[in-house]
Amino acid sequence: MNRDEFNSFCQSLPQTTHVVQWGNSDVWKVAGKLFALCGWADDEPAFTFKVTPLAFEILPDLDGVRPAPYLASRGMKWVQHYKSPGLSDTELRNHITYSYEMIVAALTKKKRAELGL
Repeated sequence: MNRDEFNSFCQSLPQTTHVVQWGNSDVWKVAGKLFALCGWADDEPAFTFKVTPLAFEILPDLDGVRPAPYLASRGMKWVQHYKSPGLSDTELRNHITYSYEMIVAALTKKKRAELGL
């Protein structure tokens, strides 16, 4: 997945917003809450997303996937696909979708209703 494909995919999820921050990173949010971002690692796009505790234990064992810099060091369960082989495009899209769904599920019922989620 390249950066344009990442942005297009994140944009396709309902009620998402995009900002560029943190050194030219594409940051994707739902209801103001971060669910995915794309920056750079050694001239390759690096995709960062929230995962379940189990996925946080398993995914960093894959070559090209690591606990997300900054976020994981603060106890958050986020990982980063930062080089090949890492995750396939399909797996990456699935994990970004799961990240989005975890953030939506953590919103209040009122906020989800306001957003039509």
